[in-house]
Amino acid sequence: MQVVEESSMGSTEESVSPVKMETVYEKVSLLVTGNAVVIFTISGCCMCHVVKQLLFGLGVGPTIVELDRDDCGRDIHGLLFQQQTVPAVFRRREVLGWRRDSHGLPY
Repeated sequence: MQVVEESSMGSTEESVSPVKMETVYEKVSLLVTGNAVVIFTISGCCMCHVVKQLLFGLGVGPTIVELDRDDCGRDIHGLLFQQQTVPAVFRRREVLGWRRDSHGLPY
């Protein structure tokens, strides 16, 4: 298991420049293409915990990105979760599930 942690998400609202969003997109792209399974979560989310335990129970060692502890977490959340909520699970570059359908993930 690999957990990507950098720092805490701030509570102040700020606009995201196109250059910063491009960098965020590149970071997400590198994480998703460079790892077999990636989960984007929030550390205190009970459903995120359930999905992580499900994957661990299946013998999967996912890369975990806790958005509330990542420097770009707020921006990643905005990029990935415009209409969805955490967790999001990617396998080999493909989105496998969002929160509401993660119990039926095919591993």
